[in-house]
Amino acid sequence: MNWFIKWFGIWTKEWWICLWNTLRGLFQTRYEVTVSFNKEWGDADDKTYITKKLLVQKEKHLKFRTEDNEVVEYRSAAGLNYIIKEL
Repeated sequence: MNWFIKWFGIWTKEWWICLWNTLRGLFQTRYEVTVSFNKEWGDADDKTYITKKLLVQKEKHLKFRTEDNEVVEYRSAAGLNYIIKEL
């Protein structure tokens, strides 16, 4: 029994949490969201995010959660210009 306690002692709680998050991340769909603040794509004002969940996706409202668990929200009265790609 002593060998089991020594062997199992290296498997800490943090290790199990890291393993769980890694395995869960393998099966989770990621998205690349590119938001442009004008009608032209590829200029300096475009922002690109890697997201794990799209919360709201409408013509004038976009809300999503990034990989760092930040909630990003964009609203526009005239409409938004964005591209969503599945990775």
